[in-house]
Amino acid sequence: MGITSGALLQSTTCAQPPLANQLHSLHTASRARLADGGCISATKNGQRGVVMGGFRRARILLLIALVPLGGCLSRSRPVAVDTSLAQLQTATCDDLIERINAQATEIQTLKATVEITASVGGSKLGKITEYQEIRGYILARKPSSLRMIGLLPILQSHVFDMASSGREFKLWIPAKNQFIAGNNDVARPSAEPLENLRPQLIYDALLLQAVDLQNELAVLEEGGHNTIDPGSRKMALRADYTLNIIKQNGREWYLSRKVVFDRTDLRPHQQLFYDEHGSIVTDVHYDEYREFSGASFPTRIQIWRPDEEYSIKLEVTKLAINEPITDDQFVLDVPSGAAFASR
Repeated sequence: MGITSGALLQSTTCAQPPLANQLHSLHTASRARLADGGCISATKNGQRGVVMGGFRRARILLLIALVPLGGCLSRSRPVAVDTSLAQLQTATCDDLIERINAQATEIQTLKATVEITASVGGSKLGKITEYQEIRGYILARKPSSLRMIGLLPILQSHVFDMASSGREFKLWIPAKNQFIAGNNDVARPSAEPLENLRPQLIYDALLLQAVDLQNELAVLEEGGHNTIDPGSRKMALRADYTLNIIKQNGREWYLSRKVVFDRTDLRPHQQLFYDEHGSIVTDVHYDEYREFSGASFPTRIQIWRPDEEYSIKLEVTKLAINEPITDDQFVLDVPSGAAFASR
């Protein structure tokens, strides 16, 4: 941590101008009139009204007169800006693309045990509801398969079970005896937050996708972000790189996603996904990287969906990378007697 300070505290004293002497005399006279209870005058219509005491009027005149003299009555003091003094790494646009594509190639499957916490709400709902922590198990396999099961911590009963092998998804909610199937895109958001959960957004958050150099463009941007310094536990400004990935849809180009790299380690610490209209659909934060089977992976992942106003936090407690996963592990059938809904 380092502290960058402004100028030292300064105090300036100026010679008193003649106007100040006049105002001082007015101030003294006004205090004498104030002792007599102020003055009462009549309006043009003959109505009587109370006029402020001379002292109060003099004080206002004093403030007005001193406005042009602000430079002589000012003080300045230093403002501390905390910045990280950690060693920064440099990279080019091509370097960062290579890092993304290397990680995308390195991790093909994962099996994770996670602790899941969720919250729903914000300015649209007017309130925020937080849900109890549950245990979760995740299977993911490229190019597009995911299975995620949520269990209550003590009873180990299912809270949800969802699966996807591409654009289609399936979601089973035992407590409501409801089975939902449809497209991975949330076209018609439900009032029930759990019904808006989609395997694809979990998949996209967990498995970094490669930059398609044939159909995508990447633009590098330098900047910084606020973060909590682990040593001082204070807010600090940390330098970063942002890789803006632009995709083509027909003849139009649009911002598809942003990958933000912390310059202290050049690892992705945030990923923003956009729709074709430029709105953020998913905001993912990554923290506390650890090594698993020789690969670096974040153990704290937070997913925010601004449109549906729900947040999912995943804390990875166990992870196996590139172990075999069979097709049948992504099969989720409709339970007997379950109510079926299409979305």
